[in-house]
Amino acid sequence: MAASHRIRGTSVRVLPLALLLVFALPLAAQTQPAVIALDSVGITVSDMERAVDFYSGVLSFRKVSDVELAGNDWEHFTGVFGLRVRIVRMQLGGEFIELAQFLAPEGRPLPVDSRSNDRWFQHVAIITSDMQKAYAHLRAHNVRHASSGPQRLPEWNRNAGGIEAFYFKDPDGHALEVLHFPAGKGDPKWQSTSALFLGIDHTAITVSDTGASLVFYRDALGMRVAGESENYGTEQEHLNNVFGARLRITALRAASGPGVELLEYLAPRDGRPYPADWRASDLGHWSTRFISPDTGRASQILRNIHARFESPDVTALARSELGFSRGVMVRDPDGHAVQLVQK
Repeated sequence: MAASHRIRGTSVRVLPLALLLVFALPLAAQTQPAVIALDSVGITVSDMERAVDFYSGVLSFRKVSDVELAGNDWEHFTGVFGLRVRIVRMQLGGEFIELAQFLAPEGRPLPVDSRSNDRWFQHVAIITSDMQKAYAHLRAHNVRHASSGPQRLPEWNRNAGGIEAFYFKDPDGHALEVLHFPAGKGDPKWQSTSALFLGIDHTAITVSDTGASLVFYRDALGMRVAGESENYGTEQEHLNNVFGARLRITALRAASGPGVELLEYLAPRDGRPYPADWRASDLGHWSTRFISPDTGRASQILRNIHARFESPDVTALARSELGFSRGVMVRDPDGHAVQLVQK
């Protein structure tokens, strides 16, 4: 029998592993994956002008579009009633983020004591051609540290050794990462030295159970596992700013676009769950948008594994300024928002 747990007053049905596998096996056998690309990562902000200035002036993103949306279709897509939202799409290299400011309703702030092992944690990993220059540049712009400083992962870690990383915060307190790959690691395109900031390699999310997340992202959505490692030690502790951090890290990729990195804290296990009442207008909200060749089919696959839907169903959008005509928003097993859209 499935267990039932309560998170902040909401009953959450937890399926036993055997039943999850029953759902997962036919999904993995599908000839066409439910998603074919990771399109962009969305971040809710409180002050659009300030956010655009930060991402363009400090991190070299370029504004691509700036639209204001309202109406019944966008309310159904996002699950936020009475919305009016300004969305700015920004590009770095070949990758995109979307900044969203909800003019109505105004959302709640990000908890000031947020930690990397809290399960609402998400960031984008921005690739730099030179970590020391990037860190000096960020310091010159007075960014707030999330790590104590840049960390170089030890050579004993076969998959991650030599990678340099640093966590910092944007003006709203969202965590961001700059990452440098040594020769022989990461996508070969990141070996370019033509610019200080090159693009986005992946978005990372904290999860409670890698197995449950793989049922969602690998078996249901059709992403492939691209790499795995177990990271620990003083460098990892100071990177995540979590004492005693030991992480199981699983990298996933769709056919194109940035990856999704699952961060499961094997220790400490005291990270807080994603608040069940958070909505897209709240500043803790991030979303990961995937392109699907058939949102109706993808939606049904996710209903088969009892994913939580923010949208009542796939929504046809009257305006397509964001580049898609149909979409649905769901939550992964830990509450992270996932948008599936169709061109």
